[in-house]
Amino acid sequence: MKLATLRVAGGTRAVRLDDNVLVDLGYDDLGALFAQDDWATIAADASGETWPAEGADLAAVVPDPSKVICVGHNYTNHIKEMGRELPSYPTLFTKFADTLIGPNDPIVKPAETDALDWEVELVVVIGKPVRRATEEEAAAAIAGFTVMNDVSVRDWQFRTIEWTQGKIWDSSTPVGPYVVTPDEVGGVRPALEVTTLIDGRRMQHDDTGTLLFDPVHLVQYISTVIRLNPGDMIATGTPAGVGHARDPKVYLVGGETVVTQIAGLGTCTNRVVEE
Repeated sequence: MKLATLRVAGGTRAVRLDDNVLVDLGYDDLGALFAQDDWATIAADASGETWPAEGADLAAVVPDPSKVICVGHNYTNHIKEMGRELPSYPTLFTKFADTLIGPNDPIVKPAETDALDWEVELVVVIGKPVRRATEEEAAAAIAGFTVMNDVSVRDWQFRTIEWTQGKIWDSSTPVGPYVVTPDEVGGVRPALEVTTLIDGRRMQHDDTGTLLFDPVHLVQYISTVIRLNPGDMIATGTPAGVGHARDPKVYLVGGETVVTQIAGLGTCTNRVVEE
């Protein structure tokens, strides 16, 4: 299944993509849907109001997750381009719900930076509460996968050795368009092509099968530290090709169209606009 959160008059609705239509699932958003023990059955059986999929105004797939955990240094090529050693454990930082925007919303370049960068990422979306998960429990907790552009404010990110201030800018992070269930992408350890295009020029290209720490391992590891709730998201890291690592460096200045896509999951297409 492909599931999304649709903006409608007066709010949002959780929907399922059926061919060219979006079907109402009876909940305000995917976070509310995933909070139901039998969410998969509800989503498969629902037959509510429909809307055209073409031109739909989609919100972030889960607009208000309890947490967004991000992983740095998880593709070998990206680690090497940043001049670092392969980590023994996942490198974690966090985002907040206020950072999230829809898959087609504009990315507003903050006035405070001249070093705005792109990062395509595979995102794990949690479908049931889990804490100190076994491998089997971790796999069962994965509702599906989606796409994120972890837009980074590099000059703020590297002011200190701790990255968070470069990663949590308000309304900066596209995520969507759909949460795609594992059965549609080859299971809970998918090998999917990931790509970033800037004005049609390919800047990033890799395969999620090359992740150092795969989705199941990340759910196990993170759930050891803190419980994961339905709708929580884990961004699994970005491959080589970010602007900050290029020589000379390349940043988003405004006016560009940024396309971040993962095969089988869909595409975020965002115009960069000046604040």
